[in-house]
Amino acid sequence: MTRGGREKDQDGPERKCIVSGAVGPKPGLIRFVVGPEDMVVPDLAGRLPGRGIYVSADRAMIARAATKGLFSRAAKMPVKAPADLADLVETLMTRRVIDLLSLARKAGDAVTGYEKVKDWLVSGRARVLIQAEDGSERGKTKLRAPDGENSLISCLSAGEIGLAFGRERAIHAALAAGGLTTRVVEEAARLAGLRDEAGRQDGGKTAGKDTKDA
Repeated sequence: MTRGGREKDQDGPERKCIVSGAVGPKPGLIRFVVGPEDMVVPDLAGRLPGRGIYVSADRAMIARAATKGLFSRAAKMPVKAPADLADLVETLMTRRVIDLLSLARKAGDAVTGYEKVKDWLVSGRARVLIQAEDGSERGKTKLRAPDGENSLISCLSAGEIGLAFGRERAIHAALAAGGLTTRVVEEAARLAGLRDEAGRQDGGKTAGKDTKDA
């Protein structure tokens, strides 16, 4: 399992983190490029031109790369990295996860609300359970993630989940298999790493369906 919460895929492209030296699949790292005025720019979609510089999806590692001159070493030239680069990456990643979850909702692959989420879990339609990290523990224990790894996302706040569903707040949500689900899971895993929550976002232990009668 990588720091970002993804199983290592030997067949996928791998890159080396400039901080830890660890080699891992690209979805578990954050890509940066050198932009205008030699400023380090995060490239979360991996589409910006230029040579990619990779750092694990980990707040402390990004902060260290920014403050210890590691981007300049990797780029083999003097570059500038803002001291709050880790905060910027987290903000951009949060927006990315919310937008992907919103697209999944519009495609009919995501629902929110306790009863709807419960129905999806009981029927087996749900592939991933999403629960707000600031929701009540008592309320969250009423639902359990589906079988399998990476079946629980718990790094979003109720307000952030609500944004994806056009609500002020949402505590529970679920994703169906296919569609955008894989991308949501991958990006949420990176966000969990940035928020130091990767250890809680594995989904492997909380298997099964609702603990209450359907």
